[in-house]
Amino acid sequence: MNIEAFREYCLAKKGVTEEFPFDEHTLVFKVMGKMFALVPLERLPSQANLKCDPERAIELREEYDGAISPGYHMSKTHWNTLFLEQLPPKLVSGLIDHSFELVVAKFPKKLRAEFDSL
Repeated sequence: MNIEAFREYCLAKKGVTEEFPFDEHTLVFKVMGKMFALVPLERLPSQANLKCDPERAIELREEYDGAISPGYHMSKTHWNTLFLEQLPPKLVSGLIDHSFELVVAKFPKKLRAEFDSL
C-alpha cells in the first residue's frame, strides 16, 4: 500500500482528521482528537506507525520480521512501525482498522456518544 492509499483509507473512517501536530513531515491521523496512525512523510521506504494490541504486536513482528518492527519513536509495547510496500495491502488495511478500533474502545462515555452520533 502506498502513502496515498493509506491516507485515503484512514480518512474514509468515521470521525477521522489529519494534521501535522509535531512538524511538517509527520502526518498524524486522529479519530475524535485521539491519535491512531502516524506517517513520517520524508522516510523511505514508506512507513506508518499504528497502535496494536501488545500480544498481537509481538506476533506480527515475528511473522513479518523486517516489515513490521517496534514503533519508531513510540511505545514499543503498543505501537508498530510498518514498512508499507513490503506488506499486503489487505494486511495494512486490517491493521489500520485494528489501531482505529483500539483507540475508539478507550473513548470516555461522552466522547463515545459523540462518536456514535456521527
